[in-house]
Amino acid sequence: MEETDTDKVKYYSIDEGAARRSKEMMSFFDYREGSATEEYRKQVDQAVQIAVAQKEKVDPVYHEKIDTLLDTYARKLAENMNHQFEIDARVPSILIAGGANFPVRKKEKQNAAGAKNREEWRQIQGILDKIRGTGTSGIRSDHPHALEQLKRKLEHLEQSQKLMKDVNAYYRKNKSLEGCTLLSAEQTEKIRTSMEQLWHPEPKPFPSYVLSNNGAEIRRIRSRIQELERYAESEFRGWEFAGGRAVANQEENRLQLFFKEKPSAEQRHELRRSGFQWAPSTGAWQRLLNDNAISAAGRLPFLMPLSGKTVRQLQPGAGRKPGNRENSR
Repeated sequence: MEETDTDKVKYYSIDEGAARRSKEMMSFFDYREGSATEEYRKQVDQAVQIAVAQKEKVDPVYHEKIDTLLDTYARKLAENMNHQFEIDARVPSILIAGGANFPVRKKEKQNAAGAKNREEWRQIQGILDKIRGTGTSGIRSDHPHALEQLKRKLEHLEQSQKLMKDVNAYYRKNKSLEGCTLLSAEQTEKIRTSMEQLWHPEPKPFPSYVLSNNGAEIRRIRSRIQELERYAESEFRGWEFAGGRAVANQEENRLQLFFKEKPSAEQRHELRRSGFQWAPSTGAWQRLLNDNAISAAGRLPFLMPLSGKTVRQLQPGAGRKPGNRENSR
């Protein structure tokens, strides 16, 4: 394995000997030394271009994930190509071997193996779509940098809200955007064009619904930040219930339900309806640790705490006054 200067991508080794044997089994033409490695690196370099382009679009916290996906692509592609060479070398083409005593059954097995390997190749190409999609979805609360991302997003939304209000105020005072230094010439022209298309008798640069929607998103993000900080700072660890225990796993950011015996079919149905999923790796029913998860558990009678308190009373911040209670989302 070696590193290149192209975003430090790792090229995995290609079996040139197997590639040569594959060529000899399938064609009368001579194998050009190094051509298999050349084709492999060409495909990896194309993946690098996709990864670099995606990094330019998304938050830096996603760069490590993109690098991991890129390395996975490069490794699996090499394995797939080497396996295909090995498959092709098992039985020669009928054009090479001739029809007499041709091993038809072996050829059928070879074709089946080749078809399976080509399907794996298509799946490997799907990694490129994962690279293209990294960082473009919403911020998951279980992401290791979720709090950092949410705070950065909140800052951006608040800046946008202030800009829109200030631009509207400038327009309200001057009845024009001429001389407005808050916007670039391109932004000014785009807004002017948009305003000309509005049917409202008194259009403004940023309509009220845009400010309202952005304000609602600001409040939602603030609430999510408060919730994450509250659970991170609390000593809430869960509760005991008849037949098991609920664990607030702060490290995994999951509310996990451990049962001493397998829940009944009806209980399993209720757990699924409440958003819990069975995780064989941990031996627990679980979902993301947040206010919604705690509330969902509190609505299931078989999860009632043995302490006699309600699940809601055990929640972090349960003793706050109603007027100070943060929303769960």
